[in-house]
Amino acid sequence: MIKRISFLLFALLMFAIYGSSAFAIGSDVTRKTLTGLKGVYVVVENLQPNIEKYASKFNLTKEQIQADVEGKLKGAGIEILSRDRWLKTTGRPMLYVNINTHEYEKYWYSYTISIDLQQIVMLETNPEVKTFATTWSIEMTGIANIGTLGHICSNVATLIDRFIEAHKSVNPKKQ
Repeated sequence: MIKRISFLLFALLMFAIYGSSAFAIGSDVTRKTLTGLKGVYVVVENLQPNIEKYASKFNLTKEQIQADVEGKLKGAGIEILSRDRWLKTTGRPMLYVNINTHEYEKYWYSYTISIDLQQIVMLETNPEVKTFATTWSIEMTGIANIGTLGHICSNVATLIDRFIEAHKSVNPKKQ
């Protein structure tokens, strides 16, 4: 019982400190990696089994997240690349969405949402070496219970809005 109370206090302290905090690699340098980016291939990871059965009641499914993310990006004028088109696009820009959950007590989940823009990059020390790397990233952590899982969807939307803002900051529309 004491362990359970201690863990709950720890979780509440972490939520008080981090809450639904967002952390970003959003410096001028990382934003510049979005320059000229006209479209992205969107990849949404599967949700973890510990949350799937409850999440669908809140439209928190891989398919719905994919549709929501793509809809927001299209609405902002960012093209959604098909897999075939992506394979032919210079740099192969991919927007990777991952929601990691951990059930720390029955019906209570801590979660981390990560949005990463990944591209092919060349090493400065050896330009012949090309590799896939994250060039822009943002992350949010939080706590939800089975009655508030919908917050995860709204937090994904918030992070996608931040990606769109970063993209627009280095790709202004030409008049």
